Amino acid sequence: MGLKEVLGLATENKVRYAIVGAGDIAQEDMMPGVEHTGNSVITALVTSDPKKAEELGAMYDLEATYSYEEFDRALQSGTFDAIYLATPNWRHAEFIVPALAAGIHVLTEKPMEVSTAKCKEILAAEKASTAKLMVAYRLHFEPATLDTIEKVRSGDLGSVHLFASTFAQPIDPSNHRAHSGKLAGPVFDMGPYPVNAARYIFGDEPTEVVSAVGSKHPQSGLDQDFADTVAITLRFPGEKLAQFNLSYYGNPTNSFIAVGEKGSVMLDPAYMFGKGLEQTVSIGEEKGKESFKNTDHFGGEMKYFSDCILNDVAPEPDGEEGFADVRVLEAILEALDTGKSVAMEPFTRTKRINTDTQKMTLGAVSTPDLVDASNPAKGVEKQPKN
Repeated sequence: MGLKEVLGLATENKVRYAIVGAGDIAQEDMMPGVEHTGNSVITALVTSDPKKAEELGAMYDLEATYSYEEFDRALQSGTFDAIYLATPNWRHAEFIVPALAAGIHVLTEKPMEVSTAKCKEILAAEKASTAKLMVAYRLHFEPATLDTIEKVRSGDLGSVHLFASTFAQPIDPSNHRAHSGKLAGPVFDMGPYPVNAARYIFGDEPTEVVSAVGSKHPQSGLDQDFADTVAITLRFPGEKLAQFNLSYYGNPTNSFIAVGEKGSVMLDPAYMFGKGLEQTVSIGEEKGKESFKNTDHFGGEMKYFSDCILNDVAPEPDGEEGFADVRVLEAILEALDTGKSVAMEPFTRTKRINTDTQKMTLGAVSTPDLVDASNPAKGVEKQPKN
């Protein structure tokens, strides 16, 4: 029996996906880019919104739509081989665990969950399953990010010991993130980006949250039961420090700089999509700038994951990578709540980004009109064509 028959894949040797959760990130960012992956197709949708089910089902010519309550039946339906999960952060394990138990592959949005306890449930399910799990770290496949990692690893900057970053965007008060407390606040929603970046820049795991300080702005229109702006310091082995700021109440900005004794590298923008990332490298007094082409981050990560499924290869940003970030985010919230530093238990990541094999260069795509959904940030335009 061939690989196609073993996996139960579609006749065109494409991985069939069900989109679980039809909010802005699924509609605006993932679904439009699936077609040009060449190895993936959307065949089903899981949503409890009848309008989304009807209109998106017609837009993408889907075989089937299911409500959240019908998820167990959907897993046994034979209409898909994998899911792309884009529910709120705290509703990941409830879909990941049964999917893996049913032998269905899972590409889940980050963070993997909102606690290390939930992450451990997912890791146990991943270990027990024949299916693959990947966390949607789209920047692990983005050319400017991978080039930046290569420059750090080359040693040209010297030993990089300082990481600094700011990630801010004004959240629309009507969005659920404004009214779902700290589990949907900037630490869990935006924090994975600088935490993950610091980890791949240093190639190591933090040992301590030195400090986490938050503030609230009533004029923001956001609920006042969580900090909308947070400043964080992490300690890494070898006297390395990472400092970053997160904000739901600030002019849009996303950048980071990594500094060594010989030079530095900066990405600005560093985390968002819709336009190419910009890299500035300084070696001593010499400075050079490079602009990278805008790519489809979402289609790229799905193409990579589908390649892993079709060729039976373990994906790099697996469940362990998801856990590695959540353990830090959980400690940040503890430091924020207590006002004290938080030491973390030793942890070793067994896999790192492979810059030779993970680069994806699919061209950017236009986004369609959304059905009962909107971008969480104020004043965000649709992603342009390449």
